Amino acid sequence: MKIIVGQDLLSANASQAGENRVLFKNHRLAVINLISAPGSGKTALLEKTASLLKGKLKLGVVVGDLYTARDAERIERAGVTAVQINTEGVCHLTADMVARALQEVSLDQLNLLFIENVGNLVCPVSFDLGERAKVALLSVAEGSDKPAKYPGIFREAMATVISKVDLLPYTDFDLPACLEEIQQINGNQQFFITSAHSGQGLSQWCAWLEQLAAGKFNGNSIASRS
Repeated sequence: MKIIVGQDLLSANASQAGENRVLFKNHRLAVINLISAPGSGKTALLEKTASLLKGKLKLGVVVGDLYTARDAERIERAGVTAVQINTEGVCHLTADMVARALQEVSLDQLNLLFIENVGNLVCPVSFDLGERAKVALLSVAEGSDKPAKYPGIFREAMATVISKVDLLPYTDFDLPACLEEIQQINGNQQFFITSAHSGQGLSQWCAWLEQLAAGKFNGNSIASRS
């Protein structure tokens, strides 16, 4: 049985995503759709990224959340322009939501735009937002079995960031096994092993972002591991 409503929804979203993509291209803007489960550390990563790239890149963030503006407020305190989208219970952002939020952003003043998606490893993967790249974020507190359980995001991601690695001694997270599993799902992506607390791996992550923003990214040519 065909679910026509779902097909129509994705078709309409794809059309708007195409318009977003043209807009980003016209502004020579690199856009990253950052996807993770709740509490993985998306906002902490963006705060540290803003600090390390200050004076190098002009960043903006579109923040997706169910109800509050707390993450956007944190990002603004880090000195980055942030626009809040409240989905009122919807578990993902859509291209139309992003298009409306972009009306509040001076795109020609930015080099790199993050879309901090709603905390969810499933629904956001199906909705193209017009981004240059999807990036998956996985914290060691979540367990190393997540790639096998939620392969969709890891299949589509251009990079995976493993976060909170300073907590590794206090978890049973199997980092080598997790990385191997992600490689089996998608062997063409980059890995960044990071800690927003200690700063581990963030310089490699930021170097990758700089090249992405400069339009120098070419396949795996700027692969970085730490």
